[in-house]
Amino acid sequence: MRRAFKDNALSLFFLALFVLALAGQAVAGFLRTNSELADHGRPPTDFGAFVTSSDFLVDVAENWQSEFLQFFLFIAATIWFVQRGSPESKKPGDEGPGSDADQLVGAHARPDSPRWARAGGWRTFVFGNSLLLVMGAIFLLSWFAQSLGGLVVLNEENAMHGAAAIGWTDYLASPDFWDRTLQNWQSEFLAVGTMVAFSIYLRQRGSAESKPVGIPHHVSSEESD
Repeated sequence: MRRAFKDNALSLFFLALFVLALAGQAVAGFLRTNSELADHGRPPTDFGAFVTSSDFLVDVAENWQSEFLQFFLFIAATIWFVQRGSPESKKPGDEGPGSDADQLVGAHARPDSPRWARAGGWRTFVFGNSLLLVMGAIFLLSWFAQSLGGLVVLNEENAMHGAAAIGWTDYLASPDFWDRTLQNWQSEFLAVGTMVAFSIYLRQRGSAESKPVGIPHHVSSEESD
């Protein structure tokens, strides 16, 4: 048990942070919602109703979709684009998906390679792109959930003000949807871009996301091996 925890400590650490942050968001949002209901002279909602409401769904989903879009684009971009000196990038000249020999697939697979890496054909293709496919699927699903939740919230607000309800396609073209969407996208793109650029000149000793402290700025971690 201790060995399993140590070997998976990074994943478990962020899983714990995720659960705590989501629980904290739920409690804070619940208290905020009931405070707003009290200000308008309306009865409070219970916690179960709040965490299954469109208000809570849209707040969660709009952050999830931007995070997974960030990683989807970063994974895809690092196939073809390089940044000299950044440990987040392959070295110049290594652009592209690489050869079968480099990737240890098909006839070049090792005995201990994953089964689908050794299989060839469509299975190796799918497995070779599985990270991008899963990240893209989660982005699309959370983006769809955000759009549905946001539509319900907007139509509830329209009903309170005597305005007509709108349909899903109309909501996708509305300023409300794109305001929610783009305010998250721009921050994700900024965070990734600064990580790539800062890691050229800055170091964090012992981190896998940093070059060794003494490596020159123009050399990436991969070139230093």
